[in-house]
Amino acid sequence: MAAKRKALVLGGFTGLAATAQANVLEEAGWEVGRLGRADLDFQAADAFGKLERLLDALEPDLLVNGAAYTQVDAAEDNPDAADFLNRAVPTALGRMVKSRPSCVLLHYSSDFVFSGKKRSPYTTDDLTGPLNVYGKSKVAGEEALLSLGLYNCLVVRTAWLFGPGRGNFVTTVLDLCRKNSSINVVHDQTGSPTYTEDLAHCSLKLVEAEAHGLFHVAGTGEATWCELADEAARLVKLECAIRPVTSADFPRKAARPAYSVLDCSSFERVTGGKPRPWPQALRDYIYKYTMSGGDEPDMERNADRV
Repeated sequence: MAAKRKALVLGGFTGLAATAQANVLEEAGWEVGRLGRADLDFQAADAFGKLERLLDALEPDLLVNGAAYTQVDAAEDNPDAADFLNRAVPTALGRMVKSRPSCVLLHYSSDFVFSGKKRSPYTTDDLTGPLNVYGKSKVAGEEALLSLGLYNCLVVRTAWLFGPGRGNFVTTVLDLCRKNSSINVVHDQTGSPTYTEDLAHCSLKLVEAEAHGLFHVAGTGEATWCELADEAARLVKLECAIRPVTSADFPRKAARPAYSVLDCSSFERVTGGKPRPWPQALRDYIYKYTMSGGDEPDMERNADRV
């Protein structure tokens, strides 16, 4: 009988993407170890040494980096903290797996690496041009990892996450719709809504294909925040009017790209598969979790980030 493949997931208790990835790996028969901030605080003096020792002891086949600074607006006032978690930490992880070629590093990045000036989906060949500190820190993390030239490293950009385990845009909207007859939602930002369980399954396909380098994985199609909110409310049959407003009506400290739809052809070429259309994925999420009481709403406004 073949030994179980082993994975170590950083952020596997609370992170949207990391939690889903840990769950999908377990369902696929992997032996999964999860580390939260209480287990490994990267700000601690010996954090990297502790992780090195864990890797030596566990010898995982896969290291998933779900640890990140995700507070987009707060990053404007805390650039050093964002840079540390989004650049320095993944760089250190890359160096760790460089000396452990049998261990693949899966690192998540974001659509916020782009400027939003295009009006067609962004490919992995498009130049980055982040508008905010958070996006710049994610680009720096990508570049640091890719510059190592690793054949055991996957950088997966994704976007607009929703899924079980913690609050996200969808749960926030549904909570507001239950309490109000109408809500205002931004209609001049367009992106790729992505179900975390789909992201996890697609990421596992890349791992199994022994892929390396940069990939886009996101829900197929595109939507504005307003369209995503309207579809979520419709599926739950909430009588709440979704009123479109502009980004100027909701001023934020950090600028957001007006258009950040991701082209996933890089993923399709390697795996032969295609991510699901976001409306289909949203329906599955709504019926599986939010209508069964399995998800608790959270007002965290940046929970859509990676």
